[in-house]
Amino acid sequence: MTMDGITHDVGKWDLLIAHPPCTHLAVSGARWFTEGRKPLSLRFEAAAFFMKFAEADILRIAIENPVCVMSTLYRKPDQIINPWQFGHPEQKKTCLWLKNLPRLTETNNVYEDMMSLPVKERTRIWQLGSGHAKERSKTFPGIAKAMSEQWG
Repeated sequence: MTMDGITHDVGKWDLLIAHPPCTHLAVSGARWFTEGRKPLSLRFEAAAFFMKFAEADILRIAIENPVCVMSTLYRKPDQIINPWQFGHPEQKKTCLWLKNLPRLTETNNVYEDMMSLPVKERTRIWQLGSGHAKERSKTFPGIAKAMSEQWG
């Protein structure tokens, strides 16, 4: 595998922080499967892709996804975090499945400030509607910084 022009043996990597696509895994989209609008095979393919990260021959692993079916198909996450724990006044539960990594420690809890905002502001990410999946899936910078500083 090539990364930054350097060839690496995947089995020798020290840290993997994975953000697999959640389109077919998130509980927010479960109704598309129960209503028959999407074939279950998409969910199982996505779960198999998720498991490639979980089973990778890498010393330390973090897999990030929203609340999703992997809690049932694989195991419960080791930690559930929110952007407000890392300086962003928004609510968006994010699950972390960890291997040989400590739980993230919050860096800037702005919960009280967030709760003083109107509901539409603190849940802005969910108000975006269709066509904004890419924006909804972005990792908040405060969370990324905490991962880098605490696990890097």
